[in-house]
Amino acid sequence: MTIDTRIAGKELGVTAAGAADRHVPVLAARITELLTPALDQPGAVFLDGTLGMGGHSEAILAACPQVTVYGVDRDTQALTLAGERLAPYGDRFRPVHAVYDEAIDALAERGVTAIDGALFDLGVSSLQLDETDRGFAYSVDAPLDMRMDQSTGPTAADVLNGYAAADLERILRTYGEERFARRIAAAIVRERERQPFTDSARLVELLRQTIPAASQRTGGHPGKRTFQALRIEVNGELAAWEAALPAAVDALAVGGRIAVLSYHSLEDRITKRALAAGATSTAPPGLPVELPEHAPYLALLTRGAEQPSQEEISNNPRAASARLRAAERILPTNRGVQQSRSKGLRR
Repeated sequence: MTIDTRIAGKELGVTAAGAADRHVPVLAARITELLTPALDQPGAVFLDGTLGMGGHSEAILAACPQVTVYGVDRDTQALTLAGERLAPYGDRFRPVHAVYDEAIDALAERGVTAIDGALFDLGVSSLQLDETDRGFAYSVDAPLDMRMDQSTGPTAADVLNGYAAADLERILRTYGEERFARRIAAAIVRERERQPFTDSARLVELLRQTIPAASQRTGGHPGKRTFQALRIEVNGELAAWEAALPAAVDALAVGGRIAVLSYHSLEDRITKRALAAGATSTAPPGLPVELPEHAPYLALLTRGAEQPSQEEISNNPRAASARLRAAERILPTNRGVQQSRSKGLRR
């Protein structure tokens, strides 16, 4: 797959070494440790559902010399940078331009019907935060875009300028867990009547004026929750994740493993419920014998959600809110095409 290196009229001009310097993958050693037992075998297939700049895929490719990695990302700039970084691995790395809820279908189109491992590193990437003209960072004035795939869909400015007050309140409260959602929504509607929103600095200033000073002193940057809510709405992140996770679990071969990095409670809640459901018997209470169809089809590999060490957070502050969960496929189900790991590469 060839990715155009001219994004929004600019040449990227970033080398593979530059991509590695810009991106420190969160909990890479622990994720590699968890997934290697499923991937260190002939013909193993790994899905990196949120490729970003390729740090986790690089760790897997280095640790598992027989694995083929399919790196999925909706961001064409990320695919280009990761492709440069992972070029030394040749055909063992294969980029896929798609949203992660399309990943399993995209692999099926390439003849891959089952996978041995999967990783989803959710939320906004280091690339998107660092590219100031993308509008993800509330600390820098930039156009209110926030699209992970800049080739399609409404921007954050479209949401701010076009949504009714009730809808703005809903996304701020639901996706940003913002206590002052109604107050902020009303302020946005009043302000946009004077002049439509186009840049992040104006929105941040409105938030500073709207959120009580006491809450700003204890609750962090006033833009944190609103920017999170807008980003999730613009990119449909939670709906995509609710569809992507069960599809990936269904595609896991028996013995396959999945790991998920979440960065806020909404993502982690979806992950926790889905993995816990797969690891729990569905047998009715009081049934004397558990029937095969009631047996758990997942085994949890982490006790709750694992967190980065203080040393890692010191070296990579963006890891601070990360939560890691992982599980192994232990039984097939009739919900998807399941194959034993011993049958080799599914492609």
